[in-house]
Amino acid sequence: MPTAEEILEKIRALPEVQSAEFGGSLRRMQETVGDLDFIVFSDEPTKVINKFLKFSEIKSIHSQGEHRALVRLNIDTDADMSVVSPESLGSALIAWAGNKQHNIALRTLAEKKGWLLNDYGLWHDKKLLASKTEEEVYKKLGMDWIPPEIRNNTGEIEASLANKLPQLVGYDDIRGDLQIQTNWTDGKNSIEEMARAAMELGHEYILITDHTKSLAMTGGSDEKRLIEQMTEIDKIQKKFSDIKILKGAEVNIMPDGTLDIDDETLAKLDVVGAAVHSRFNMSEKDMTERIKRAMENPNVDIIFHPTGRLIQRREAYKVDIDELFKTAKKTKTVLEIDAFPDRLDLKDEYIRKAVEMGVKLSIDTDAHAIEHFKFLRYGVAQARRGWAEKTDIIN
Repeated sequence: MPTAEEILEKIRALPEVQSAEFGGSLRRMQETVGDLDFIVFSDEPTKVINKFLKFSEIKSIHSQGEHRALVRLNIDTDADMSVVSPESLGSALIAWAGNKQHNIALRTLAEKKGWLLNDYGLWHDKKLLASKTEEEVYKKLGMDWIPPEIRNNTGEIEASLANKLPQLVGYDDIRGDLQIQTNWTDGKNSIEEMARAAMELGHEYILITDHTKSLAMTGGSDEKRLIEQMTEIDKIQKKFSDIKILKGAEVNIMPDGTLDIDDETLAKLDVVGAAVHSRFNMSEKDMTERIKRAMENPNVDIIFHPTGRLIQRREAYKVDIDELFKTAKKTKTVLEIDAFPDRLDLKDEYIRKAVEMGVKLSIDTDAHAIEHFKFLRYGVAQARRGWAEKTDIIN
């Protein structure tokens, strides 16, 4: 994403370019991206292509044509750039955003009306019906504009035709971050540094959630140290009037579902998060019971990274998601959408199921350093792909 954004800004700065956007999986904010797609609107495609091919981010050129170039970037990812007439902006963005199944469904819808939808517009014979904006094309098809994150042909076409699309949570809607580690355990920055950085981002509150004692490799806190940290937070809070520093912990869920901090201490915290950090190979039945027992503890407010996956590195542990969601609903336990790029846990299909079941969610960065706060948007994207609205997200 950082490389893609740098390239997009350089493309937009070219005098021949009217506008430029991401296409493909990056525009849909998918959790993994195979390559980068840039769609550029200009009446001078040759000049744009020639200038693009001189960008310092480009390692080698696979192919180039009058309207398109395919290159290899220095980050060992391919990038595809297509230059299109500004008149076709809307139809081209739809075509290039995908996904394939969504586009096929749209084209089938157009065909049923006797029309043709392609990259250059929506047509009736040779008459152009719509092309300039995505909204115009969707409207002509009798639809509301569909946010790119949910263009997966999983019911969004039908919802759009019936004016029943969700009002997805927005990237600026999050008011505070509810999972933050500091240098009290395995974080890089102090409580004060994290609070100051969050305040500068406009957060109204943060929750300090350092690890607890059974996670020895992080130097997790025991009850005594948690009490000391609460006192420290009170002292630091006096320096800040524009942000609330909430006291919390990322409490370890033991294999039998008990917690590694006593209830008396947990009751003193503002918000308690609990998470599985060990014995990932338990049976589905035992893992489900383990997490259910933790949720049934009245002190537990949120289950952090509920399925334990690390994308492309560790599979989610076996757990009965339906049973987990039923228990969360009954105990009013919040489930986290962990925005850290390695996690993005819950995944989108589970978020959608949670939303349908009325289970509340939080979006948190799991920040271990100031620079991790920027990950928040990936959690919001994950929530949007799961059809979550603002009212589904507690923060």
